[in-house]
Amino acid sequence: MELGIATFADIAGSISPEQRMRNLMEEVELADQLGLDVFAIGEHHRPDYLVSAPTVVLGAAAVRTQRIRLSSAVTVLSSDDPVRVFEQFAEVDLLSGGRAEIMAGRGSFIESFPLFGYDLDDYDELYAEKLELLLRIRDEVHVTWSGRHRAPLQDAGIWPRPVQDPLPIWVAVGGTPQSVVRAGTLGLPLTIAIIGGQPERFAPLAELYREAGRRAGHDPAGLAVGINTHAFVGASSAEADSAFAASYLAVMNRIGRERGWPPSGRDAYEALRSPRGAVAVGSSAQVAEKILFEHELLHHQRYIGQMSLGAVEHRDVLRSMELFGTEVAPVVRAEVARREAPATAAAGVAEPAD
Repeated sequence: MELGIATFADIAGSISPEQRMRNLMEEVELADQLGLDVFAIGEHHRPDYLVSAPTVVLGAAAVRTQRIRLSSAVTVLSSDDPVRVFEQFAEVDLLSGGRAEIMAGRGSFIESFPLFGYDLDDYDELYAEKLELLLRIRDEVHVTWSGRHRAPLQDAGIWPRPVQDPLPIWVAVGGTPQSVVRAGTLGLPLTIAIIGGQPERFAPLAELYREAGRRAGHDPAGLAVGINTHAFVGASSAEADSAFAASYLAVMNRIGRERGWPPSGRDAYEALRSPRGAVAVGSSAQVAEKILFEHELLHHQRYIGQMSLGAVEHRDVLRSMELFGTEVAPVVRAEVARREAPATAAAGVAEPAD
C-alpha cells in the first residue's frame, strides 16, 4: 500500500504566510526523507489556507525532494482551464523527474467559481467537460475539441509533454455515487475523502467504482482506490489528543457553521477517533490498526493522512509525520503484503494440464 501525507497548509493563529510556506517545505522534505510515497497539497482561495496555486508549490517541492510523488489535493478542475492544468503539471513532472500527478476534483469549497467567472448552476457539467478535455490533452499532443464552457481547440499543440506517459490523473470524490461511477467508467484511479461518519459506509462506493470499471471493460488490476482521512500520531493516545483534538474541532466547527452543520464537541471527536470512526488519531499502534481496519473494508491501494489541521503546532505535525513514517508505515505495509500474498500466489498457480 502507498502511504502519504496531505495538507491544505492551514493558516491559523499568528503564523505568517511566509512562515507557513517554510513550514510546508519542511513537511514535504521530511515526508521524502521518511520514505513515504506521496505528498498532496490542496487548492483553496480563502484566507485560512495558504495555497491557491498548488503547481507553484509542487514545483518548489520537486527540486527539494528525491523520490516522493507530488500531487494536488485537489485541483479544482471545474473552475480551471484544462490546458493550463496539463501544462503546469507537465512542468512539475519535468522538474521532479516523473513524480507528478493530478488529483482532479470539483472542490468542497465554491469560492473559485465566482472568482474565475463560472456559474455554480453548471457545477457538474463543468467538471465532466473539463475532465474530458484534460484526458484528451494527456493522450494527444495535438487536440481538436469543442464544448459548452470553453473556446474550441483546432489541432492545437499542447506543450511541454511530461516525463510520464500517461501523466497520472486521479479522480477525487467526497462520496457522490455519480462521481464514483464516472471514475470507474473512465478507468481512472479513485480517491475517496472520508472526513466523517464510519468508514463502512464508503465500502459500497469502492465496490461501485470497481463494478463500473469492469462493466466498461477496464482491467480490474488497474482500478486503484485511495482514501484520505484526518490523522495524527502521538507517542500515546493522550499525547495525540492533546496536540490535535482542539484544533480539529475548531476547524470542523468553523466549516460547519458555514454549511449549517450542527456543532461538534468532544463526544463527537471521541466517536470519530474510536476504532470504527473516520479519524485516525492515537498511538502508532492505534493508527496502524485504524488504517488496516479501513483496508479490510475498502481494499484500497493508497492511504493519505491529513495532519496539519488548523492551529496544530508545526513541531507536533513533524513529530506525527516521523512516527507515521517510522512506526505506522512499516506495520501497515507488512500486514497488507501478508494479506495480499495468498491472492498473489493463487493468481500465479498454473492451471493443471489435461
